[in-house]
Order: sequence, then structure tokens, then C-alpha cells
Amino acid sequence: MVNNDVLMACQQGIEAWKTAFNLQDAKGCASQYAEDCTMHARPFGTFKGREEIQAFWQDIMDKGFADVAYTDVKWEICGDNGYILTSKWSMNKAFGVVHKEHWVVESDGCARLVHDDFEILGER
Repeated sequence: MVNNDVLMACQQGIEAWKTAFNLQDAKGCASQYAEDCTMHARPFGTFKGREEIQAFWQDIMDKGFADVAYTDVKWEICGDNGYILTSKWSMNKAFGVVHKEHWVVESDGCARLVHDDFEILGER
């Protein structure tokens, strides 16, 4: 894939994740992660694989967190088929930073997270 195509696939991946989150669809969020993804959600801990990641997002949603938005988004090429996203994020009840979302285009042409590392910096 040409880097522009890879970047577009990665951008579509994060948009799909944000849409799923804002629709309170934890399974939809989890589907944007590779099967063996590791997610570091500071200060909550580390979650491995879609099942644990889906349970984490469901718990967050059940606690009333919604309306995620990303700002100051930066994309950096990582290999031939991926990009690293860094940004700030905010929700209705919290805000923080994405230290590293590593998006990779998989064999089906869709970009998914292979690594996610974010942090809550404060509550609203």
C-alpha cells in the first residue's frame, strides 16, 4: 500500500473507534483492535486481546463516560503498513493524552490497533 492509502485506512480506523465509543458500542470499539493487541490504560492497567479490551470499554461506558473527541492529532509513519497516532483527548467526564496508538493495516485492508497506550490526566 502507498503511504497515503495506509494513512487513510488508519484515519478511518480511529474514526470508526470514536463513532463506536460515542454510540456506546464497546464491541464496536474492540473490533478496531487487532486480536492480540495490548492496551495500556493508565492508571487502570494493561488489557490484552479484544475480550479484555471490550470489557474495559464496557465498564467505562457503564460508568457514564461518553462523547470522546481527539485534538492535536499527530500521525507518524511506522513501517510500510502503519502509523503512530498521538493526541490529546477529552470526554464528558475526563481528559487525557494518547501516548501511542499504533495502527496497522491488516490483510483485509482495514487498519486496527496493535498497541494502545493512553492516560487519564484529570476528571471533569
